[in-house]
Formats: sequence, C-alpha cells, structure tokens
Amino acid sequence: MKQFQFEYTGDPELKKEVAKIGKWCSSRITSHVVFRIFTELQDREQILRICDIFARVMPHSIYYGCSTNGNILSGTFKKSDITITCTIFEYPTTRLKLLQYPLTADNYRETTAALIREVEANPWVTAIEMLTTIRGMSMTGFCEEMGKVRTDVAVFGGGAFSEDMNDNDACVFSKAGGYSEKAVIFLLMGGPDFHVKTDYLTGWKPLGRELLVTRASGSTLYELDGKPAYDTYYKYLRIKNDENFFLNTLEFPFIYKLNGISILRAPIASNEDGSLTMTSDISENVHARIAYGDPWTILDIIHEQASLLRKFQPEAISIFSCAARRTFWGDEEADRETKPFQEIAPTSGFYTSGEFLRTNNILNQHNVTLVITAMREGDLDESLPAAETARSYHLAGKVSMINRLATFIEAATEELEEANRRLRISAMTDGLTQLYNRIEIQRRITDCVGTFSQSHRDASAAGSDICLIMMDIDNFKKVNDTYGHNEGDAVLRGLSHMLTEVLEQNAPGASAGRWGGEEFMVLIPHGHLDQVISLAELLRQRFHEIPFSHAGHCTMSLGVTEYIPGENADIFCMRADTALYEAKNSGKNKVIARPK
Repeated sequence: MKQFQFEYTGDPELKKEVAKIGKWCSSRITSHVVFRIFTELQDREQILRICDIFARVMPHSIYYGCSTNGNILSGTFKKSDITITCTIFEYPTTRLKLLQYPLTADNYRETTAALIREVEANPWVTAIEMLTTIRGMSMTGFCEEMGKVRTDVAVFGGGAFSEDMNDNDACVFSKAGGYSEKAVIFLLMGGPDFHVKTDYLTGWKPLGRELLVTRASGSTLYELDGKPAYDTYYKYLRIKNDENFFLNTLEFPFIYKLNGISILRAPIASNEDGSLTMTSDISENVHARIAYGDPWTILDIIHEQASLLRKFQPEAISIFSCAARRTFWGDEEADRETKPFQEIAPTSGFYTSGEFLRTNNILNQHNVTLVITAMREGDLDESLPAAETARSYHLAGKVSMINRLATFIEAATEELEEANRRLRISAMTDGLTQLYNRIEIQRRITDCVGTFSQSHRDASAAGSDICLIMMDIDNFKKVNDTYGHNEGDAVLRGLSHMLTEVLEQNAPGASAGRWGGEEFMVLIPHGHLDQVISLAELLRQRFHEIPFSHAGHCTMSLGVTEYIPGENADIFCMRADTALYEAKNSGKNKVIARPK
C-alpha cells in the first residue's frame, strides 16, 4: 500500500499530480487507485471539475469525498480549502467496491438494506468506510439498521460538514453517484491480505454528580433531573445563554454510557424554553455527567494509542475528528493530537459533524471524539524493531493543575455518591434483620397494587398476579422473657436469613420486610395462590428446622391472601392480617389462606 497526499491548488496542477501518479502506477503492480477529496468549500461546479479530471486522466481509479469543517493532511491541520489523498493498493487479492445511496429520514431502511445485500453478496468484505450527510437528521434509526451488517465487518467514517459550524449544508460526491446533499457513500474493502484496525478516543473526563435525563427527544435535551437542561450549565459553570454559549460549553459536553461504551454529546445551542440542542440524539432515562477536556489527559491518551497502533504496522491511517475538537484546540494547536499518528504512517482525514465507529457489533454515532482507522496489506514484519512514539518534551512527566483538580472532584463525587447510596439503603432497611422496613414494604405493596390496577387485567383469570404472606413468630414474648432480648434478636435474624435464602431460590421477584416486632410481610407480585400457599408452608417448615442456642426450635404462623381487583392496598394487607389471626387462633404453627 502506498499513499500520496497533496493540496489542491488549481486544475492544471491537479492534472499534473494525477498524471505523475499514473506513471508511478504503470511501472509497478497495483490493484486499485483511490482518491479521497475533502473540501471546506461546497462549490458544486468546482467539485465536479475535480472529479472529471480523475475520470479523464485515470479512468480506472475510484474517487469520492465530502465537504468538511477542515482537512487533515500528513497528520496536520491544513488551511487549504481542498486536500486530496491517493491510496494505491498493491496486492492483487485486495478488493474494493464503491457505493452511493440517497439518505433521508424516510429511506434509511431501504439504503441500509441495499448495503446489507451487497455485503452478503460479497463475502470478501471486511471493512466499510462511510461518508454521509447527517445535518438536521436523526441517525439513530440508521445506526440501528447498520447493526445488521455482517458482524465480522468493521464500519467507520464521518459526517460531512460545512466550513461554517452553524450551517447545516453539506455534500458528498463520488464516481458511483455524483454530487448529492442527501446521500451516503460506502467504500467496501477486503481480501485475505487486507487488514484494518479501528479505535476511538476522547480524553474528556467526567466531573461532578450523575444527572438523569428525564426528558429528551431526538437531539433535543429538555430536562435533567426534572429541570430545564440549560439550568445545569448555569448552576455549575455559570455559562450564560448568549451568542457565546456553544464556545463556552465546548469543553463541557455530557458523557454517558450507550451500548456499553462512553459516548459524548455536546450542546450546540440553548433554546428559549431552557432545552438544549445537542450534536446528536440523546436517550431518555440515562445517567449523564458533565465532562471536561484537559489537554494533558488528551495527549497522554493520544500517545498511548499511537504506541499501540504502531504494533499493527499500518501503511495508512485515516482520522475522523469532531469539528468541536478543532475548535477546542484552535487551528494553531490542532496538530497536537493528530501529528503523532503521522510518525507511524501517512495520516489524513477531516473534521466532521459526527464520527461513526462499530464497537461490539453496534454502530455508534460519536461526538467530540476522534475515530482512527489504520490499514495494511500483507502480514506483520516481525523483523521491525519496536519503537515508542515521541512525546513533546514540555509535556513529558507533567500533570496539569486542571487534571489534578478533575481527579480530586471525581474521587470526591464517588465518595459522596457511595455515602448517598448507603443512606438510601439505610432509609428503607430494618437495621436488625436487613430486610425492608415497614415504610418500604408498604410502599412496594401500594405501588404493586397501583400498577396492577392500571394494567386492567382480566379479573376472571385463574389465580392472581399479587399475593401476600404475613407471618408472626409464635410465643415470641416468651422467648424474650425467658432467654433475654439477645436471643430474641437472634431468632429474628435467623428468620430473616432463612426468608432471604428461600425467596431467592423460589420467588426471586418477591420483596420481604419487617412489618413490626416479630411480624413479617412478603409481597409476591407474580404467583398463583396455590403456589404461594406451598411457598408459605416451605417457609414454616424451614423456620422450625433452625436450632437456636437457647430457644431451641421455634414456630411461626402464616396468613396468605391474593389481591382482589379494585381493593386498595390497606384492605389487601388487612385481609392478610385476618388470615394470620386465624392461624394464630386455631393452634398456631400453620398456614391459613384467605382467597378472593
């Protein structure tokens, strides 16, 4: 694999460059010649002229490209409007196929289905590079459908963008489908001697406590913890809702888990209703945290990744980097995170409106992220010595004050969250038995009854979805009076341990709580009455088998009932109590059931 990179300076110069490449190829064995064109300008006529030059000078070549927010050539940000990369594949076994399809919110299923058919018809495919227009369109459905592509195929790429980050206009173009403002390009690659390695990195670290996304739709984030999403940025960062909102929040995107990996979502605008317009879709009911981009942390990760990538021995590297990262670094410093890869292999790419990478067989749309793709033809050369990627001297061994502060805040936040978790558990747990306390088990019964009532299930169905077992230790006062409260506490703990063990094995969805004193309540949300009676009998027997140090073998009485649709939780519990009362007054150490 060989790669040539150059800046576009005019049609005559381009013709000369392409002719030189043609002569180079004619003297060697090559299988494919691929030109990638990245342009900050969306001049349709100029783009078509450039494509025509490739078609006329090297008619057998493949060419494609897209509009961008900036271009990367030789690992550096180029201020040139148009850059061109020519990759020459040398192994005859390497196979490529270029596809272009229209892409809109209405046809993405048809588009992905067409791609999947192509992949299935060509078993040699092992990688797909993707360039797509995405601005103003939700890509969630598209990504879900792309997950159906054969699992052994790597998928990666970027979203076309505009020179102006506030502009939704973008385009893609290729030999396969021409110029389009609503399309996706796929370059299928593979063969036994073709190898690809992909990865992504952010370098942004979570800060502060978790926030629950309580309301979101598509790329609009309405509420966090039930409050307008913008309030979070003002409360914690004092960022005002003005024309500088995007630039001021750029260092502080949200980070959350999606499909098993960390995903960043950056706000690009704050709206009058307090909602935020995000760079991509964000899901409801996920826990997100504000993240901070620290240059030292980012560069440490970059160099670690570059060292690992060097072992792959790539012959060409593609970078799809979020436009927000270019803004974060500034044009003069953007090379810091891309140039280390040029030390390994020729590196090119562009600044995107979104980055795509398949991870764990799921295609994810990233933001504020750098997606890296390395390619090689042929096997590893074991004779090459291992080498480390050089680091900038002024960064070596140093940790920024911001990084230290971020680490401190993260540790403090984890300690606070753990303390809050313990408080929540303590507030609903009985201290002696470690079962739910009266307030919590009663709340669970009330919620379960409410959920059942709302479901409008058929009351005539055999059995009930909700049953209660209420139990009381027989002659417990005598245990306390005779052997002391320590032995009484041991009996209560013995019952709770047995109760937990039996329920885990026989009714894993049940909830058990201490109702008061020596009384206990078990809520079984899914179980027929006959099954629950058998469970109650098992609990009675197992409790009687426990040998206590002084009290010996104790017994208990149990009342069982099933829920009658329409009654409230208090009456439901009262009927369980009545069944228990009957068991106590008819000889104890028995189970009495009160069906509907």
